[in-house]
Amino acid sequence: MTGEKRKCYTPEFKYEAMRLITEEGRSIAEVARNLGINATMLGRWKRESQEEDAFPGKGRMKPMEEELRRLQRENLQLKMDREILKKAAAFFARETK
Repeated sequence: MTGEKRKCYTPEFKYEAMRLITEEGRSIAEVARNLGINATMLGRWKRESQEEDAFPGKGRMKPMEEELRRLQRENLQLKMDREILKKAAAFFARETK
């Protein structure tokens, strides 16, 4: 591997690229060529820009993804708590007989 670092583009850069496409009516290929980026990536940015909270920033998930991950962790914790309570109930049920 050459150890090349991936380029990071700021949300402002992405929004400006989207403005060139939407407000100025330029094509994705033209804007990509002028900015020196891949047209496929620019097309993906265009799709993402139409979503709520697009381009949340480096290393941050979108709010819906963060909420999903939080709920998944909470669900796992609740399942483990339930298993512990089941085992405790079974233990105490045997002990009282």
